Amino acid sequence: MRQQVSKELFAYWNSLKGARAAPDRSEIDPSEIRHLLADSFIVEVDAGKYEFPVRVCGARLNSLWLCEQKGRSFLELWREEDRTNAAAALMTVSESSPIVGSIRGDGIEFELLLLPLLYFGKSRLRVMGALSSSQRPVWLGSRPIGPLTLKSLRVMEDAGALHRFIVAPKSVQPAPEPRSHRLVVYQGGKSRFR
Repeated sequence: MRQQVSKELFAYWNSLKGARAAPDRSEIDPSEIRHLLADSFIVEVDAGKYEFPVRVCGARLNSLWLCEQKGRSFLELWREEDRTNAAAALMTVSESSPIVGSIRGDGIEFELLLLPLLYFGKSRLRVMGALSSSQRPVWLGSRPIGPLTLKSLRVMEDAGALHRFIVAPKSVQPAPEPRSHRLVVYQGGKSRFR
């Protein structure tokens, strides 16, 4: 892991789980990781449906797509050719194997962290994660990011040992043109459910 967000979220998750395979969703205290919430998300995993709805999504992640991601499928964030690998990664994580990966979107390099969570004591129900980058694109907030490209994923075993899981072919995309900053209002939240 290279990104500070990933390191801190993993350390928090690891401290909660102790000797267990994963902590329970109810143990996550947002106030303890408030500085990480903007880059964090939680996805529901249902092996029978393969829909993977986003249940919680941080503000910085919503700003990448200029809309609320809660309720949308996690797979919609990816290129069509990467969705099978993204689904496989979620299923692997739900079996209590954390994953860290390298992701690209509109010329920006991101680090993806996926961590298993139990939900009311049952496995295969939630995945907590973070998507972070050291780069801050000039276009952030003025246009949505395109679909994410999967570069590589690695299964983490024994509290941090990395093993290659999936490698996707690299794709080169042109750098985005700079745009002026402006105020953007995101639709979503409670207004969507009236």
